[in-house]
Parts: sequence; structure tokens; C-alpha cells
Amino acid sequence: MSELRSAVDALAADDLHGLVDGQLLDRTAELVQSINRLSAELTRTVRHADVVGAAEHDGLRTMQSLLRGHHHFSSGAAAAVVRAGRVLEHLPRLEAAFAEGAVTAAQVGVVADALRPCDIAAAAEQDVDLDAFDEAWTEVARTLPHAKLATAVNAFRNALDPDGPEPDPTEERRFTMTRHANGSGSGRFDLDAVGFEKVQAVIESMVQADRPLGDMRNRSQQQADALVQWADNTLASGDLPFLRTVKPQVVVTIDVGDLLDSSTGHDTATTGFGATISAARARWIACDSAVTRIVMGPDGVPLDVGRTKRVVPPKIRQAVEQRDGHCVFAGCHAPTHWCDVHHLLEWLRDDGDTSLDNSALLCERHHTKVHHGFRVERDDGAPPGRRWRTFRPDGTDIVVDRVPG
Repeated sequence: MSELRSAVDALAADDLHGLVDGQLLDRTAELVQSINRLSAELTRTVRHADVVGAAEHDGLRTMQSLLRGHHHFSSGAAAAVVRAGRVLEHLPRLEAAFAEGAVTAAQVGVVADALRPCDIAAAAEQDVDLDAFDEAWTEVARTLPHAKLATAVNAFRNALDPDGPEPDPTEERRFTMTRHANGSGSGRFDLDAVGFEKVQAVIESMVQADRPLGDMRNRSQQQADALVQWADNTLASGDLPFLRTVKPQVVVTIDVGDLLDSSTGHDTATTGFGATISAARARWIACDSAVTRIVMGPDGVPLDVGRTKRVVPPKIRQAVEQRDGHCVFAGCHAPTHWCDVHHLLEWLRDDGDTSLDNSALLCERHHTKVHHGFRVERDDGAPPGRRWRTFRPDGTDIVVDRVPG
């Protein structure tokens, strides 16, 4: 093990700037193979330790709990190593390919996720030749793209129960969300084939809709934006079930002084689910929302709850949608149902009125931009000048479809 650590130290000391492209790619291939071999050896070791109960030496019941507590594995990653070790005992060819570095831990995980102990037992009862599947899976894992392995493994499941009833799709679905310390969040979902197809169809329709010119975001960023837009549209529809006595909505609480003071910064406002956001973000949300005035006593107890007022009433929004037709930021044609109504002069801080003349339709992405230095302005001169113009924070005009020369 000390020689292994010394070898890794030597690799870390290499000057990558001295390598040409081909050398970098060769180095990558060798590192991938080495990582695969080390992952295989970790799996073999954890499996043996699991069998002999080595975790008891440190007062723990399982190797899965040891990987979590001592080595900072996530629950899913720890379970994957243990599960892979158990499955590979039945798949000698796949185990050998893993050990030589030709197969990745992720590929082994695809097989392990599908080959449950009950499936192995069912194969033995039905005289299904597991050895033949082992050979086929190993060849697929060695030679074909990662996604093909899942298809090959699924054939085994079908062979065990070709005419059986379809499983309840709701039993295969999982969705978890985790909020981070700064209020952002991440999540993971696992869906059956049909459920995933439905979600993918919705996300893809939004990703492929008319997007702003020059959008350089990668695929994952575009899909995340589509997911938030899906939530926006669903909340706006008003068809969701009640949460206790109110319709679900984004709730933000902020002191009126902080809302008015442009110098206030981070961690000024609180959302309904407990995240803290800046006053600037609260002002952005307040552009097109309902506002409730609550008077608080010195002991923090509400003394008076005023009438909730919709900042942009439906009639004004309809007029803005009719006039603008889409997001007015230069180069963007996001449809009206993706957009907020932005106050050109902020309705509270700048005493801007809620009117057609003081409103502009902006998608979420560009509404954020306008609240962070960009500016949109309507040119109401004589035709053909009646159009929206967008200015960068430095005051320069963003011109779309420039005429050469």
C-alpha cells in the first residue's frame, strides 16, 4: 500500500503543461484503467470484510456503516460497493473484467442494481443459465456504450418472468430533495420507464422552445431552467391542491425597510420553506406578486394583518402580454406564460405605478438580469421606432441582427 501511495504522489507531481494532447489522452486512459482496478480491489476487500464481519472490530455492525462513518461515503455509494461485492460472486467473468480495469464501477453497479438476491434465486429455480448472461454482460460492458448495458441486463429480468404481470410503477419511483446551507438545493429521482418518458417529454418541450439568442448554457443548465419553468407554470395555473387553507405559492418575508433600502444585502429575506435570500432577490420576486402587510409588535407578535394586494392585477397583465407578446429582453422570445411583469420603476422603492406604461414582460432569466444592472426601455417614438431596447450595465445598447458594413 505504501508503494501505491508513492506512485500516486509521483503522478500528482507530474507537470501536465509539458504534455501534448496525445500524451494527455494516453494518461487519461491509463488512469481510468487504474481507477477501475482499484475500485475492483476495494469491492473485493469490502466483500470479504462483510463476510467475516470485520466491521465489528471497530464496533460497527456492517461494512456499509463503516464506509459511511469512517470514510465519508454517502449512503448510496456505500450500499453500491457492498451490493457489487455480493453480486460479483455469481459473475466471475464480469469480476475478472473489473479486476483488469476493462469495466467501471458504474457498469458493475448497473448489473448489481438489477440482479437482486431474489432474481439470482429465481434463476436457479428456473434453470436460467446465469453463466451465459455473465458472458453477454461482460462483452457489452467491454465494448458498447454505458447505456446499452442496462438494456442487456433488463433482458435477464424479462427472461425470469416473461409473461408475469407488469410491476406497479409507483413502487419503482423515488424522488428526494435536499436544501443546502445557502438556500439552494439538489435532488435525485428514479422513475419507471413510462414515468421518465413523461417527465422527459415536458422538460424537452421547454428546452426546445424559443430560447434567447446567444444562450451559451450547457444542456444540464437548460434542463434545470426548464424544471423551474415547469414549476412556475404549475403554480401560476392555480390548479394545485391546497396546503392547509391556502394555495401553494412562493412565500417571502422581508422587513419593509430592507425592501426599500437598495444597500441591504444577503440573508435579508426568508422564504416559506426556510431559506434566506437577499433583498435584491426579494425585490425581483415582488415585481409580479401578491403582497401582504403585517404589522409586528416589539415582541415579534403580529398585531395587524392587512389585506393582500396583487401588485400586477390580471387586467394589467393581459394588456402587457397583448402589447409585448414575449420577453422583451434583446434576442429573447420566451412566451408570455414564462414571463413576469417587471416594473420599470420599482413599485415600492421608486413609487413606480402599476400601469401598462411602467410594465415590461421578462422571462425569469432576464428578469434577474434587469435586477442586476441591465435595463430595458421602451422607445415610444414614431414608427418604426416603437420597440424595446436593452442596455448593458455599462450603458451600451444591445443590438440584435446588426447589418454588416
